[in-house]
Amino acid sequence: QVQLVESGGGLVQAGGSLRLSCAASGRPVNEYNIGWFRQAPGKEREFVTAINWGGTMTDYTDSVKGRFTISRDNAKNTVSLEMNSLKPEDTAVYYCAADAGPWSGRWDHQKYDYWGQGTQVTVSS
Repeated sequence: QVQLVESGGGLVQAGGSLRLSCAASGRPVNEYNIGWFRQAPGKEREFVTAINWGGTMTDYTDSVKGRFTISRDNAKNTVSLEMNSLKPEDTAVYYCAADAGPWSGRWDHQKYDYWGQGTQVTVSS
């Protein structure tokens, strides 16, 4: 099985940027589609973005399109999430997750088999 560890979260002012990283170990990350989800206090976990195993397909929730970019470096066994023009409503714990199933399941957090511990992102107004 694969283990995932997120890093890069922190406190940033609105309009600022952060880069999150998801480091995989135990199995090659190119065996999995990787998704980023976030969960704010009192809210359900929501899909943010995903990238397929080969890095040829990506998908984003509407609220982050044009601001967030997901990428992967299979040689380094990592997936990154570049977040620009951050807004207070982006505040949440961000999780990366791995799914060995089909790309069609990317929006459903229940389809993902492995999760990191999460990293806090706080955007101040």
